[in-house]
Amino acid sequence: MRILSGIQPSGVLHIGNYFGMMRPAIALQAEGEALYFIANYHALTSLRDPLALRENSRRVALDFLACGLDPAKAALFLQSDVPQVTELAWILSTVAPMGLLERMHSYKDKVARGLPASVGLFSYPILMAADILIYDSDVVPVGRDQKQHVEVTRDLAIKINEVYGDILKLPEPRIHAQTQTVPGLDGQKMSKSYGNTIDIFAEEKEMRKRVMSIVTDSTPVEAPKDPAATPIVELYSLVSTPEEAAALRAAFAQGGTGYGDYKKQLFGKLWDFFGPMRRRREEILAQPDYIDEVLAKGAAKANAIAGVVMARVRGAVGL
Repeated sequence: MRILSGIQPSGVLHIGNYFGMMRPAIALQAEGEALYFIANYHALTSLRDPLALRENSRRVALDFLACGLDPAKAALFLQSDVPQVTELAWILSTVAPMGLLERMHSYKDKVARGLPASVGLFSYPILMAADILIYDSDVVPVGRDQKQHVEVTRDLAIKINEVYGDILKLPEPRIHAQTQTVPGLDGQKMSKSYGNTIDIFAEEKEMRKRVMSIVTDSTPVEAPKDPAATPIVELYSLVSTPEEAAALRAAFAQGGTGYGDYKKQLFGKLWDFFGPMRRRREEILAQPDYIDEVLAKGAAKANAIAGVVMARVRGAVGL
């Protein structure tokens, strides 16, 4: 089984990235042949600073490795180090119906949030489909909000196969319980676009400050509190045992404790949870060539697979 997933280097990684994509992907590396790419082509739709893009890409690699990605089990590489991806994207675009792309939720959402309505943003799902199909991927772990992209990938593969024969493998989405939507400081989905994130490797003072800024209502200290009125309980449940999470919910229902105390408890749990990863990150930083070696090895493996698939596609379409 070949597993494929990617993450954008559009900024500093936050706990929404970890619980939404990284942790499920890291767990899957024990189940099959895993390929994980840093989507720097995709990042160009929103990030126009070349220095920041390079720095972010390297930082994503560092943080992914620190969080548990094992280069002996999974290939980690830059999307741009596999040129066959963009070639396949063009071929897919020749059969992609405009109506299919016009129905994509992500395009509408991003334009509504102020991103320029570029051709790249509009055709983003085609490049994502190429990312998946170029490696003959079997499984694509995604959150529920990304399932539509895998469905579009399958649609495009089917269209190519109808025209040119059975040349592209149809992938399957894998939606894990962990690939949930992680709430941000304001209760919306945690996203850099909303400015409501808690960074995985923030300094202690900064992480504490972010946690203490979580939005709450005006319920008095002595009164019972609604767990749904603030993201505190949901965030706490990500980094605690089921018993600890249940105890916090019971404390909310009982009343007598202020939101400030609950935020302090949440900060403590978050800081402890990511402690081993912070230590691993420091170990990696002490090895100057380690990240470059991992990315080069991952790119070599990815190119070997993509070359075979692209040769098959080129022959089928007449190139």
